[in-house]
Amino acid sequence: MPFQHRIYNFAPGPATLPEEVLEAAGKDMLLWQGLGAGVMEVSHRSPAFMNCYQDALQNLIDLMKIPSNYKVLFLQGGAIGQNAAIPMNLMKLAKSGPQADFIVSGVWTQKSVAEASKYGTARIAATSKDQHFHCVPDRSTWDLSPDSAYVHICDNETVGGVEFSQTPDVGNTPLVADISSNILSREIDVSRYGVLFAGAQKNIGPAGVTIVIVREDLIGHAMPITPTIWDWQVQANNDSMINTPTTFAIYMAGEVFKWLKKSGGVTQMEKLNQQKSQLLYEVLDQSSLYEGRVHKDSRSRMNVTFYLRDESLFEAFLKQASDAGMTGLKGHKSVGGMRASIYNAMPLEGVQCLAQFMREFERRA
Repeated sequence: MPFQHRIYNFAPGPATLPEEVLEAAGKDMLLWQGLGAGVMEVSHRSPAFMNCYQDALQNLIDLMKIPSNYKVLFLQGGAIGQNAAIPMNLMKLAKSGPQADFIVSGVWTQKSVAEASKYGTARIAATSKDQHFHCVPDRSTWDLSPDSAYVHICDNETVGGVEFSQTPDVGNTPLVADISSNILSREIDVSRYGVLFAGAQKNIGPAGVTIVIVREDLIGHAMPITPTIWDWQVQANNDSMINTPTTFAIYMAGEVFKWLKKSGGVTQMEKLNQQKSQLLYEVLDQSSLYEGRVHKDSRSRMNVTFYLRDESLFEAFLKQASDAGMTGLKGHKSVGGMRASIYNAMPLEGVQCLAQFMREFERRA
């Protein structure tokens, strides 16, 4: 039977959103700000939407403490799109021909390498492939080139459940980081990065808008082949509106930013996320049924991956979890197993329910 109530949605994205934001959005989809039209029906050039856009922009700047020498762009195409846009905008900065370094810690950085190689040399400066992507490559193994335009990392690999525990030191070379799945989940020093980018559909809102935070001196170096929509200089000069932006996704992102501020900001989210992830890792560490394969110093706080040592119980686990109102736990098809995505909007109670279910399932197995 269909659910008649809100479930605990552990899907990796599109992911769960704050209930109060959804309730407010439901009303605004019909009538917004006394305009007699819904938020999705209002022109992106209208004063109402421009105020919405500016509020969202400022709230993100406040939440992340983004320095004044950075531009924040609300673009389209997802993080995958930025895998092309970044080399097209930055690789010209390399000293001896277009080149960048990549720290490959999982599926998404592999995709980044494949895309960037179309526009220049994508050097694999380090990889944990020989360790089955169960960890971030140890910093001592990194072979960074002084000729590279930038160093690219994926701060949190959703598929394998691997996360950088701290910002790596890459010297004076700009550090580029995909933070799609852990943006706003913990405090970071934006000034240590050249570029940060994130699709919204995991920790911010519905799929559609892609946030790019770029240091101003890195803007204006696009290759001649760069499509206008990917040219950061053009977008920065036009408030990210050279075409019709994803107005509803920007509106929703803005509402989530307000919710985050009201909930204590990034500092409070970091404390809560540590508490939530620790609940699940404690189950894994104490279990003889569940197996967590990610190295402890690389464990993600957003995507907790694990396996059943008795694989014959796989379908039973998923069905019983679903019957108990917990869905989205099946691991990525490329690695199998289970994955609990516990982004900012996942309440502590949901993670407590999952931890209790896992313990009870093991007792019955």
